[in-house]
Amino acid sequence: MNRIKRIALVMVIAFVGLTMVFAQGAAEALEAQKDIVVLYTNDVHCAIDNNIGYAGLATYKAEMEKDNFVVLVDAGDAIQGDTIGTVSKGEYLVDIMNEVGYDFCVLGNHEFDYGTDVLSSLLEKAKAQYLNATITYTGNGKNLLAKTVPYAIERYGYLDVAFIGVSTPESITKSTPRYFMEGDEFVYDFAAGEDLYKTVQSVVDEVREKGADFVVVISHLGVEEGSEPNRATDLIANTTGIDALIDGHSHTTAPFELIADKSGKKVVYTQTGTKLNAIGKLTITKDGSIKAELVSEAEKDPEVTAFIENLKSEYESLVNTVVAHTAVELSITDENGVRAVRNRETAIGDLCADAYRAVADTDIAFVNGGGIRATIKKGDITTANMISVHPYGNYLCSCYATGAEILDALEHSVANTQAVAAQDGKAVGESGGFLQVSGLKFTIDTSIPSSVKKDDKGLFVAVEGERRVKDVYVEKNGEWEPIDPEATYTVACHNYMLQDMGDGYTMFADNQYILDNVMLDNQVIITYICDFLGGNVGEEYSAPQGRITII
Repeated sequence: MNRIKRIALVMVIAFVGLTMVFAQGAAEALEAQKDIVVLYTNDVHCAIDNNIGYAGLATYKAEMEKDNFVVLVDAGDAIQGDTIGTVSKGEYLVDIMNEVGYDFCVLGNHEFDYGTDVLSSLLEKAKAQYLNATITYTGNGKNLLAKTVPYAIERYGYLDVAFIGVSTPESITKSTPRYFMEGDEFVYDFAAGEDLYKTVQSVVDEVREKGADFVVVISHLGVEEGSEPNRATDLIANTTGIDALIDGHSHTTAPFELIADKSGKKVVYTQTGTKLNAIGKLTITKDGSIKAELVSEAEKDPEVTAFIENLKSEYESLVNTVVAHTAVELSITDENGVRAVRNRETAIGDLCADAYRAVADTDIAFVNGGGIRATIKKGDITTANMISVHPYGNYLCSCYATGAEILDALEHSVANTQAVAAQDGKAVGESGGFLQVSGLKFTIDTSIPSSVKKDDKGLFVAVEGERRVKDVYVEKNGEWEPIDPEATYTVACHNYMLQDMGDGYTMFADNQYILDNVMLDNQVIITYICDFLGGNVGEEYSAPQGRITII
């Protein structure tokens, strides 16, 4: 054999050997690859030990980690909604989430409820990385969301998975507009509509270019009709390259749905509902398929249980003192259990509005239905009960307002109101900005389409057509008088609505104030019951008092 042939033979043998090594390595890699399990929560709203609870989540997470790559994410609205969130301004919830071991979270609208400065501190405290691809800071001061990043790419075995965070532009009006401002300027811009689609598409393209094998969007958008064009379904339909979307905001129970993207490809959509009624499990299998399901039961992890109990003991003694009594149940739902406080007058709404009016000594009072969060059972009332009703920590305010401004507020309030209150067990036409009132009575004609004009942030601009609100009367010295658009009245509510333009109410922001942030919202109700009702809510609040008529 000549020298050239010998060299060629050696090269062939070497090539075959390397091929066998590479083939063996690839086979071993494939064999070693495990399923990727994404566990997820959304809209927990401080329900730390409800249903499966955080302790059950911890147990299930540990079980999954035995045979899978596991990542734990939250799709927003975790830190607000009950006493434990209010008294700690969300800190206790971050402590629990740290204990359970979250990896990625997104900002829901209620993450902003304690203010952006508080949120900034919570982001520092959180062990999880908060993802934010759709909120941009444009101010000249300190960006309080600087700890957030648009996305993260994680390697699990030989697969790269990108996680992208998306927040609802409704945060501006469904939290407190002032929190997003410096002076009179909005400095936190939320991508919305076409801008939302383009922004997310750009990030998807970027992570794909960086080698992401799968793209999972974690969003707080929801699927409510009133959120169009900023729903999760709108985002999917106007983008390409997303494999799965884990959603929140609308409290929808969606174990596994397939929604076509812009190219026709099916994208996995899922959402757990709310208050840990279930946790989500999205699995990226070894063969590249994606499936999702909801898990509602698991044993409670004893260490996490003990951790939660220790936190609860720190505040429960402070809030469980009996402060009053009620002879009637004060419910946020109707007789069929359907939430009514956001689309109809309710007895608890009457009570809350009367409390603001009496304590502030004004002609009129408003309370947004979305700010009344819990039913008060018949019997003893504790501070905790009151915090559950008003968990946001807003403050009593009062101002001067013209009749025209009040009429605009009422029109804005009922823009979504429909003649039918409930259908198929769900509320119809509800809005968190629906006003429960005191010192007023009026009729809503639902046959008239709403002519309320809003800006691109959902803030009230004007009424540009026929009004739905008719026959508005103001109570004066026990008598009812037609409201005078030119007259000046005194109005009570809280800073969220009057000063900070919450729920889009712009008409009072620049008015002259009488009371300026003088008492916590839940304390207003306690004061009213104790000082004006003699410590007992009586039969006068057993049913709505006929202030709002809907036709």
